[in-house]
Amino acid sequence: MAVADLALWLMVLLPAAVGAALALSRLNRIATAVSLTTATLTTVLAAVVAVTGPEVSVPFVAGAEFALGVDALSALMVPTVTVVTLLALIFAAGDIRDSRQRFHGLMLIFSSAALVTATAQSIPALLMSWEIMGAMSFALIGFWWRDERRVASGTVAFVTTRTADLGIYLAAGAALAGGAGFALEDLSGSSLGWRHVIAAGILLAALGKAAQLPFSFWLSRAMDGPSPVSALLHSAAMVAMGGYLLLRTQPLLAATGWAGPTAAWVGAITALIMGAVAVGQRDLKQLLAASTSAQLGFVVMAAGLGAITGGATHLVAHASTKALLFLAAGAWLTALGTKDFAGLRGVARRWPLVGWTATAGALSLAGVAPLALWATKDAVLAPALEQSWPLYAVGLAAAAMSAAYAGKILVVVWRKVSEERRSQVEAHVDEEQVGTNHVGLGEKIPLAVLAVGAVVLGALALPPLAETIAGSLGDQSSGSTLMELAVSGGIALAVVLLIWWTGVPEPRWARDWLGLESAVQAVVVHPTLALAHRCARFDDDVLDRAVMRGAGSVMAAAPRIAAFDDGTVDGGVEAMSERVAGLADRSATADGHWLDGAVEKTAAAVRSLGHLARRPQTGQLHQYYIQAVAVLATGVLLLLVVR
Repeated sequence: MAVADLALWLMVLLPAAVGAALALSRLNRIATAVSLTTATLTTVLAAVVAVTGPEVSVPFVAGAEFALGVDALSALMVPTVTVVTLLALIFAAGDIRDSRQRFHGLMLIFSSAALVTATAQSIPALLMSWEIMGAMSFALIGFWWRDERRVASGTVAFVTTRTADLGIYLAAGAALAGGAGFALEDLSGSSLGWRHVIAAGILLAALGKAAQLPFSFWLSRAMDGPSPVSALLHSAAMVAMGGYLLLRTQPLLAATGWAGPTAAWVGAITALIMGAVAVGQRDLKQLLAASTSAQLGFVVMAAGLGAITGGATHLVAHASTKALLFLAAGAWLTALGTKDFAGLRGVARRWPLVGWTATAGALSLAGVAPLALWATKDAVLAPALEQSWPLYAVGLAAAAMSAAYAGKILVVVWRKVSEERRSQVEAHVDEEQVGTNHVGLGEKIPLAVLAVGAVVLGALALPPLAETIAGSLGDQSSGSTLMELAVSGGIALAVVLLIWWTGVPEPRWARDWLGLESAVQAVVVHPTLALAHRCARFDDDVLDRAVMRGAGSVMAAAPRIAAFDDGTVDGGVEAMSERVAGLADRSATADGHWLDGAVEKTAAAVRSLGHLARRPQTGQLHQYYIQAVAVLATGVLLLLVVR
């Protein structure tokens, strides 16, 4: 096995094995050290495979292989997953103090599943990692399992994404029926009818994981998990993998004729509407969650437009930016005990490093030049401008909305308030936990590293680096144009300044995430439960009653059947056995008197003949001569008589 192939296997198996061992152990004291060592080694392995581009496969089921590989697209995503995981675990070293072994173990397994998803080249590999990511999201969101709300939130996230995940099973069956096989790169070559089914299944699963409309509401409930979980889940794993899957299968979307435009419009509309939801939030983590759904909308939009370079670079830049903002929110939550905007007024002034790094993340999120998401977002909008003016207009409005909610973050964390106003506000703030009034060094280091990414990663979408990436991806779509860069950058800066001076409107209709969860409860959950209740009553009133009646009839007939068995069946068997026994006695008698006697008489006769035959055998030679002469004379006489 080549070194590069071994590195790929180790990259996905090492965090999974160590994570499982930690999660099942009681090694609370050394869990952090083991976890960080594993994450560091995995990051090194990711760098190796990103450069070497290995491909490996093993037999999985008949006609399908468990295939992994690193190409230009996954070479961008794999290091992103490992670096963000490492930084999130460094932050967790100071943020998570209880059940560390379980937390770090689950995070490593979660990261391993994301790495398998990023490198999967066949549906079996994708399906397995997809399922594990969903299971780990449930366990991590509900990590504090004694809190019923957190467990319920994990259940909502799991069930919602799990429902959409059925699309991959649909796609797998259609791929098999359509003759395309299970290799992801071959899906677009399926027969025409089945190709549409495959695309529909992939689209459904990806939109669910990426929290696109109408699935977006599960991200709101995911905010009940620990901050490091939110940082990883929203930036480089789970949600990001939904958009990544559409980029990976973009040839399939294009081959159908309808899936590409559908993805583009769903992404653009999600980016706009969920941007409005983010503007309406009064909780920092809720704002960031809604913005994740909105920013992933640009990635989905890119996949629909065929702008793989723009989508991939936006995904990487967004991972650094969003992980930074979630960890900053987690640092303030730990220090102050709240993530409510009312309790975060002017917080950036108390911890300047956290404040300035969060500012870099917010300005990048806004799309202000020259930070990361300015260039990557335009790498998506430029192809939209070429292909569809209405789509471009919606995308540009969504970009302006990004600047609005990013500006809101800046206003909240930097705007000074009077001591009297602060006292009034803090008196009405509900603390989620007891604040420590301290942000440790272990929590600051990841913020500084991620802030660098939020500043410089936009270079991935600028020439000539963007042209190099596009060439390796086989992407023929054009990159960002100077006009588009200038327009969107100017709009972003103008919106941020406007929000700074005038404040942010908070639309009440958007504050409750458009009532999506309530709508799903009313349209799907309650009717399903009502149907289940009716089915249960039908089972109780009809089926069970019929079964009981049938059982009663059987019980009533049982004595008669038993009497028939005793009087008829058993009697017949006993009479038959008596007759067989009598016949056997007679047969034995006949055998003793007749057969044995005949055999003995025959044996006696044979013995007599034997005695007679031995008499002439005296051993005297002259007697034998006499006997021969007698026999010869007898033969001559018989011959003469016959003649």
